[in-house]
Amino acid sequence: MLTTAFIDLPPLQSASGRVHLPGSKSISNRVLLLAALCHGRTTLHDVLDSDDTRVMLTALRQLGCSIAQDGHTVVIDGLGGQAKVTQAQLFMGNAGTAIRPLTAALALMGGDFELRGVARMHERPIGDLVDALRQLGCQIDYTGQEGYPPLHIGQPQLKLNAPIQVRGDVSSQFLTALLMALPLVAKQAIQIEVVGELISRPYIEITLNLLARFGIHIARDGWQRFTVPAGCSYQSPGVLHVEADASSASYFIASGAIAASSRGQKSIKILGLGADSIQGDIRFIEAAQAMGAKVLSGPHWLEVSQGQWPLKAIDLDCNHIPDAAMTLAVMALYADGTTTLRHIGSWRVKETDRIAAMACELRKLGATVVEGADFIQITPPANVAAWQTGSIDTYDDHRMAMCFALSAFNPAHLPVRIVDPKCVAKTFPDYFEALFSVVQTAPEDIPVICVDGPTASGKGTLAAQVASQLGYHLLDSGALYRITALAATQAGLPLDASAELAIAELAERLQIEFKDDRVLLADADVTDLIRLESTGMQASQVSVLPKVRSALVALQHGFRRLPGLVADGRDMGTEIFPDAALKVFLTASAAQRAQRRFKQLISKGNTATLDSLRKDLEARDARDMSRPVSPLKPAQDALLLDNSDVSIEASVQQVLTWWQSKQPF
Repeated sequence: MLTTAFIDLPPLQSASGRVHLPGSKSISNRVLLLAALCHGRTTLHDVLDSDDTRVMLTALRQLGCSIAQDGHTVVIDGLGGQAKVTQAQLFMGNAGTAIRPLTAALALMGGDFELRGVARMHERPIGDLVDALRQLGCQIDYTGQEGYPPLHIGQPQLKLNAPIQVRGDVSSQFLTALLMALPLVAKQAIQIEVVGELISRPYIEITLNLLARFGIHIARDGWQRFTVPAGCSYQSPGVLHVEADASSASYFIASGAIAASSRGQKSIKILGLGADSIQGDIRFIEAAQAMGAKVLSGPHWLEVSQGQWPLKAIDLDCNHIPDAAMTLAVMALYADGTTTLRHIGSWRVKETDRIAAMACELRKLGATVVEGADFIQITPPANVAAWQTGSIDTYDDHRMAMCFALSAFNPAHLPVRIVDPKCVAKTFPDYFEALFSVVQTAPEDIPVICVDGPTASGKGTLAAQVASQLGYHLLDSGALYRITALAATQAGLPLDASAELAIAELAERLQIEFKDDRVLLADADVTDLIRLESTGMQASQVSVLPKVRSALVALQHGFRRLPGLVADGRDMGTEIFPDAALKVFLTASAAQRAQRRFKQLISKGNTATLDSLRKDLEARDARDMSRPVSPLKPAQDALLLDNSDVSIEASVQQVLTWWQSKQPF
């Protein structure tokens, strides 16, 4: 998962391949709570691992629920309808799917509970649910602003004779919370009456479907009256599989509709979800098809490709797909005409005011936007020249980040910055990694920062920290010969000309990843092995083989992957990536470099003298600068950075400042 302050997306050209989606947030948090309310054990497979589900799991553990996790499988021993712990302070983050049903369940069970969240949660209304629960005799007090969390829950004096009224035009989660909690006290039939028009009905269908899986069969009269049957009780289904998230699928359906397919591949295939999903947002397919997408479906898969282009503008009532409708707003940038999305008033009480946020960020890109109380109207830039780039603010809202990543397909070939990309952790922590796995662009559009310099100048440390700050891939070119020598030795190949071709072919197939300060070879950690003196000597043997050198050049080019690359070495800017957007030549005096190397060796228990280290470095510099192939020298357009008396933190900041000066944001 990206944890950077921002991610810069280069212009994207095509999309194809396969993507596995995470489990549905809506289903995951519902079944976690339902399993906790049951008698007996429930095994849940493919549960979403995200901020919201972690909030729910933490709360359930605080209430005394026994929970075991193994990857995306969660085993819950239910509470049997009664919390084992009756006093707790529960932190709900910004998870509406956690705080609302838990509020209802705890209010009916009774106890001494405080529920609070992040600042935005305290701005999200919960008054209509509290009003409905108070009709039942529940004791709930606001400890902050009236109508909003945080809340204090006490012991109820239940009154179940009269129908319960709850508003349906603010959030369907209020009705869902009641439907999930009332079976705990349904000694007699309990009626719920919805006041006003019920929005987001597909989410209520999810709730009813899952309640039935747990033995609760709710009767309904249209969408205005629901009856919880007398004497019902939760029964564990034993095992339940969580569908992939239909809202998350919308971004990849949109990618397939917007982007041309890459050569040799025709579509994006989305695995884990089919058109028969119980989730309402699956009907996003219909909207995408209306705009021109081609969509095929089978058991647990969707396949999407570009159809009509440009996309067709639509005028759509989005009450049935409130979350996925946000994706349509960005698709509207690629439509011929004005798109209007209606009946989206619930956007205003989500993680942020999504109508206002969407309008603001779309305008940054050159769109004309009209917003109303419950609609948004988007007219795309009039022509390619009217497109603008921007730094897209995400308002701590995961869907803003995921939607606006699609603006990198813009016809003006402009990069786009997404601020705070880690907010996607709420529902899809690996969203950007999944996106990069199925989108493509020309290699020259993938930004590269080169950091060259002499031995012990600190270029490896600098490059690693810059890559971490930007969310870019890292290439430690100096390690490649060591890794090649190690792999060849492990394969039993002699490190001389007799095995030159075999070693070169081996080098072409190496699967190498530089991750933080570790080096992985085919997922095995070889960090310590390649740093051995013996491995260094073996690297010198393979480095003189021309075919091996050629193979490693190709391998280095392969590290140029989305969203970008930081490469360090001796000839990154001069030979390997001469078109790099930024080239830094890092150096320091031989005396200073000797001092750094001395400290490293002493810390590892090795012996050395400063004088001998300085002489060795000076000799190494002379050899590297006089090499007939790829000598050590600054590229003509490299920026020089002498860090003899500069900290690594200051050096990193200098490189980031240079990099920012080259960006259009």
